Amino acid sequence: MSDGTQHIRDRKLTGRPLTVVVVPTYNEAENLVELTDQLFALDIPNLMVVIVDDGSPDGTGVLAAEIGKNLEGRIHVINRKQKLGLGPAYVEGFTYAIDLGADYVVQMDADLSHPPSVVCDLLYGLGNADVVVGSRYVRGGGADREWGLLRRLISFGGNWGIRLVAGVKIKDATGGFKAFRRHVLQKIEFDSFRCNGFGFQVEVNHACERMGFAILEQPYVFSDRAKGKSKMSLQIILEAMWKLMPLRLNRSI
Repeated sequence: MSDGTQHIRDRKLTGRPLTVVVVPTYNEAENLVELTDQLFALDIPNLMVVIVDDGSPDGTGVLAAEIGKNLEGRIHVINRKQKLGLGPAYVEGFTYAIDLGADYVVQMDADLSHPPSVVCDLLYGLGNADVVVGSRYVRGGGADREWGLLRRLISFGGNWGIRLVAGVKIKDATGGFKAFRRHVLQKIEFDSFRCNGFGFQVEVNHACERMGFAILEQPYVFSDRAKGKSKMSLQIILEAMWKLMPLRLNRSI
């Protein structure tokens, strides 16, 4: 892991908030250089990236460490020995970000389907909200124009079905592109979550709604990955729906 002491010290001297972007990875070596290049090209002062790699056989974790050597402690790498699931990866990354002293935490995918340029919009939204959700399903949002009808049906139908099952009001209930104020992640009880995979995103949204946090949906256009293999499938969506059924019964809002 890289040393971020200098950036924490800079925050204390300048008064600028520390923003940490948490990115879980598994076999994303083809995308990692472009992702980090785009993130650090943004006009975001005091920015760090935490890569949580699940033992990628393609060397993603090793590459992340190499990139970090040239960025003065702005990249931290958590190397996990095996593939333990998306949810636990995010929880470990969130915990690490909070320990670094993060004021704002952004979560996003490594495959560039979440445009790095939109991170600025998410952070801007935190001026009036506790949580900002990147949304494909509000006005101005959308999905890759090259998607076929079946892919669109799986995405839209899966999101609609999960919203119905879980009782989540956020329109993009399944998306993993979000920004949080520090106190939100400190208050969510991740130990109570049932899903380690795709459904983890829905449980986060459900918890934020149930706890009464101010939530804003920020439109963005989801881009299909240019490199690597997608990890989404209809089976994953159906499994998530099954695990998420108890959430509607537990709502108190």
